[in-house]
Amino acid sequence: MLTLKQSTELCSLLADASRQRLLLLLEAHALSATELTEITGLAQSRVSTHLSRLKTAGLVQAEKSEGAALYSVRRLDGPAAGLWASLRAQLDDAHANADLERAEQVLRARSKGQTWAESVAGRMERHYSPGRTWEATAHALISVVQLGKVLDIASGDGVFAELIAPRCRQLTCLDSSDTVLTAARRRLLGHSNIEFQQGDMHALPFASGSFEAAFALHTLAYSSEPATVLAEAHRVLKPKGTLIVAALAEHPHVETVRAFDHRNTGLSAQTLARLLKKVGFEVSSCAVTSRETRPPYFEVITAVAQR
Repeated sequence: MLTLKQSTELCSLLADASRQRLLLLLEAHALSATELTEITGLAQSRVSTHLSRLKTAGLVQAEKSEGAALYSVRRLDGPAAGLWASLRAQLDDAHANADLERAEQVLRARSKGQTWAESVAGRMERHYSPGRTWEATAHALISVVQLGKVLDIASGDGVFAELIAPRCRQLTCLDSSDTVLTAARRRLLGHSNIEFQQGDMHALPFASGSFEAAFALHTLAYSSEPATVLAEAHRVLKPKGTLIVAALAEHPHVETVRAFDHRNTGLSAQTLARLLKKVGFEVSSCAVTSRETRPPYFEVITAVAQR
């Protein structure tokens, strides 16, 4: 718990645009004070002072690399980290984005004589490269998949359905909101193999054994009864049918997810696997498969299970 004096000092620490710019940069890259000065245009004395204060607050750490101290954001819990995570979740600033572009130029200069791939070897996923996105990768991978009759549970406005529709014999998009289904119909106009159904994922309006595969991607966060959703998915799948789940790992960030209408704070991989088995699934895999690179560093669990 914080005293009023401590909370005031903490708010004062983060109520500075320059310190916020430095934190945003140091989330993405480990940088020296000299590089931060070049990127931001701030005086080096100011950069050093800001870094010292951020380090004292436990937000920033420094490691020696070839004689220079490289600063980066510490991934720890605590009052300062919690307040920064709350602010960070709402930040989208053109000035800060320009800083990140300049940081890439500075890093290229640091690694002069190396190819781009050599300069980021071992941490390539953290750096921008034209065309190298998870979306592009997903499109490449999905091209080798052949799906049968598929159910997309809580399909939203059809972003995922648009990706898999060409690989499905038939695809049914189910969502409780007529508004988002209307948007999905517009997005997926021209696909003759897609049906849209308004309904409750806790009581799926389909006969037992109707589908060969079902997806519940980022669906369980919107349920107070995730076990019921999983049981319904099990019911509507054919024998040997496959369920793919993507869900937020358990987290403490209640206020952050409240704005997105989440009904729970995620599940551990162990809990999700247990729930799947309890309703009758055979679990092939269930583990954390990704971690976001920006605070509050949400993790995502992917599970694959068969009926």
